[in-house]
Order: sequence, then structure tokens, then C-alpha cells
Amino acid sequence: MSEKIRVLIVDDSAMMRRAIKQILETDSKIDVVGSARDGEDALKKDAEFIPDVITMDINMPVMDGVTSMMHLLEQHPEVRIIMLSSLTQDGAMTTFEALELGAFDYVAKPSGTVSANLHVIGKELIEKVKAAARTKRTLRQTRERSGLVKKPIKEAVAVKKLVKSQLMDGIPAFRKVVVIGVSTGGPATLMEIIPQLPADLDAAVVIVQHMPPMFTGSFAKRLDEHSQISITEGKSGDVLTKGCAYVAPGGIHFVIRKNFSRDEWQVRLTTLPENTLFMPSVDVTMNSIVEVFGRRTVGVLLTGMGSDGADGMVAIRQAGGVTIAEAESTAVVFGMPREAIERGGAEIVVPSYQVAKEIVKAIRRA
Repeated sequence: MSEKIRVLIVDDSAMMRRAIKQILETDSKIDVVGSARDGEDALKKDAEFIPDVITMDINMPVMDGVTSMMHLLEQHPEVRIIMLSSLTQDGAMTTFEALELGAFDYVAKPSGTVSANLHVIGKELIEKVKAAARTKRTLRQTRERSGLVKKPIKEAVAVKKLVKSQLMDGIPAFRKVVVIGVSTGGPATLMEIIPQLPADLDAAVVIVQHMPPMFTGSFAKRLDEHSQISITEGKSGDVLTKGCAYVAPGGIHFVIRKNFSRDEWQVRLTTLPENTLFMPSVDVTMNSIVEVFGRRTVGVLLTGMGSDGADGMVAIRQAGGVTIAEAESTAVVFGMPREAIERGGAEIVVPSYQVAKEIVKAIRRA
């Protein structure tokens, strides 16, 4: 990238604006071209500076971050917006709303609006600004291209209740386990894929999304509201059941272990191994599942920075399972899928809007 990435900072706190500016300008490829004190001011500064990327605080006077973002995407469709969210349940729900409306991604502030601790997420913020600048299309454009519209699926409620009643009656049998790994750009991508899975899916689904602990429960709830299958945040002791999906909690690894006394597969949460870059780690979860389910494992790797999950995909394919990677044409960040493809871990490579169909086909394979 020959030219510097032009960034506009939007925050109602002058201290936060200075802190974010100092962090971003430690990278020679980033140029902070201006700042705005609220969402309304952001519209004026965007027209003045024409930034490539905007960092947007959510809670601001005059005009909040989500409202401002919606106006900005109409005024300047090419701009990429990264939301800065507080680590609270309310902050999580507002962040997911922003992602569905077109935000590129988010960064969670470590301690509310206390700028003294902002350095903790400095590396993440710089990486996401760079990833945003490299992206060819916004999440909104990707979803419009796919022709998909997300809606709550009310008719699935009865089927969800039936699945849960079958579990209570001791009928947890299923054919395969689908394990999905995803990172940067993941929430909106999953909101595109998971609602397409049918309620009678003959598999259990495990979702590993790199996300802070405070966010995963809210995300699972929001995803469940839009989906035909039942989705919860995974807890130790949960029994894998067909037609049910489990979101790995943030800050801890998600693995599967056999309960021999009851002949069922259960969720276990653990801090081991400790030397992983991410917790939960996609590789740790994938390796745990393929060890026990072997060729009955379906691995899926979606948008994200880095290589987490690439080795897990190789292990699944070597065991005879089916592996699906998101194509570069729709990946917000092609890092994780690219690594899986280059290492020979991706049998099927398709755009995000075809992933659900490939998952169903993989489950139906003999």
C-alpha cells in the first residue's frame, strides 16, 4: 500500500481522541487526518477530509455513533467504520446492531471510556484499521450482492422446542458435528450463514468467534433470534444435540469430551493450553472435535486475520471429514481462509452466501 491510510477519529472525549491518535500514529502507514466530537460533527469532517477509515465511538451526545454511521454510509459508501464499544451487555447489543447495519468491525474498550487503558487494544485497533483499508467492499454491499435478507424466523420456534424436548427424552443422536471458526468480520458473516441452516439439521454446530467474554452471550442470543436452529452460549456440561448450535464463550477454550457413564458428548471449558494467541482458539476446538468424531466432522473457516483454524482444517481433512473455506470474493479479511487453502486444509472454497448450502450437503454425505 503506497499511500497512507487516512483515518478520522470520532469520540466525544478529547482525551480519547488524543489517545487514539497517539496509538494509530505509531504505525507509519496510518495518517490521522482529523477528529470529530460527535456523530453530527463526523458528517462534516467526513465530507471535508474524505477518510478511508473512521473509528466511531457509540455513545455520544447530539448524534450517537450508530445513527451517524448510517448517515455516513449513505454519504460516503466506500468508507470503512470501526465501532469502539464498551465491554457491557448494552454495548454488545448496540455493537451487533451496528455490524448488521454496515460497520466493518468493532474494538471493545478494555475499561469503558478510560483512555489510560486504551493501549491494551492498540495493536488490535491498528490491525483492524489496516484490514478495513484493504477491504474491497463493505459488509452491506456484500450482503446486497448475495441477495439475502435476515429476518427473525418465527416458524422455527416450534421446531426448536421439539429439539429441546427430544433432548429431555434422551434422543440426542446426530450424524455429524459442524465446527465453524471465524474472527474479524465474523458477526455479520455468521448472521448471513447461520439463519440459512434448516431447523431439522442432522448435526450439532459449534461456533468459535474471536470475541470478548462479555459479548459472546449477547451474540448467541441475537443469532438465535434470527435462526431456525437453537443457539446458546456453550457451558460446561452441555450435551451436543442435533439442531443446536453452541457459541464458544470468550476468554476460555471450548472442547468436547465423552461422558461414558451416559454415553453422550459434553462441552468442557478449559484454560489449557495457555500458549494460544486466541482464547477461545479455533484450532483447539477443531482438534478436540476431530479427535472424537473423525470423518464425521465438518470444518468451516470464515473471514479473519491470522491463521487460527488452518491447522485444525488440515487435521479434519486428513481424518476424512469435509472442510469448507470462505472465498476471497466475500471474506472481509481473507487471512484465515487463505492459510487453510494454502496448507491444503480446504476441500471446498465458496463465497459466504453458499456456505450454508455446502454445510447441509456435507452433513448429508454418506
